[in-house]
Amino acid sequence: MPLSLEEYQVAQMYMVMKMQQQNTTGTEGVEVLENRPFEDDEFGKGQYTLKLYRLQSKAPSWLTTFAPADALVMQEEAWNSYPRCKSVIKCPYFTRFRLTIETIHKADNGLSENVHGLSKTELATREVETIDIASDTRDYWSYIIGRNSIDFSIFQSAMTGRGPLLDGWQERCNPVMTAYKLVTIDVPYWGFGSRLEQALLAGERALFLESHRNSFAWIDEWFGLSVEVLRELERQSDTSLNEKLGQHCLDESARGRIG
Repeated sequence: MPLSLEEYQVAQMYMVMKMQQQNTTGTEGVEVLENRPFEDDEFGKGQYTLKLYRLQSKAPSWLTTFAPADALVMQEEAWNSYPRCKSVIKCPYFTRFRLTIETIHKADNGLSENVHGLSKTELATREVETIDIASDTRDYWSYIIGRNSIDFSIFQSAMTGRGPLLDGWQERCNPVMTAYKLVTIDVPYWGFGSRLEQALLAGERALFLESHRNSFAWIDEWFGLSVEVLRELERQSDTSLNEKLGQHCLDESARGRIG
């Protein structure tokens, strides 16, 4: 990303809010059950969120032949202790399904090795893929998730002057940072587990690309905002999302009983 570590934190918060608003209607989208500070021995201090993603219209047609419409209701728990984050996604319908995304953000151009500290056995099975936000890759999932039309080969930020992103921009860009994501998926279902696994991985890949493209494309909207301002905007956005879905934010006592 053509951003500093500090800028990326704000960019990510803004992007998540805006994409959630764009993809939430009265029937599907994102419901925020919890959004609060946390502190534990594993991550230290950070922000914890618990969300439900209602994604019925995005289900592949082959999946809907044997699963009900609510099969793509996903529950996500996330621990954001930036620059380290972790998300765990489960599906109430496929109870043995589990998708874990661990992210470490570093101020480099993507060439660091084994930032997650994997063992030799884990490294032997790891598949590395580089996602370039300036690429114009299109597939089934890029259309399902959405695709902004900005051409980064000609885009330039009015506020920062950054861009365009031409071939090899990662080696020339300053500032620059990378989000190293470790995706682990477990779909232990005979007959369709492998197909579902590949579909979910392709979906995550498309989501990573689109969300990070948006983070830079919207730079003139979020640049100069503080994390504190974004937290307040986030609180307002959470309320708006739940109202769109006909839900209400839980009070503090109810939040304490979840999980």
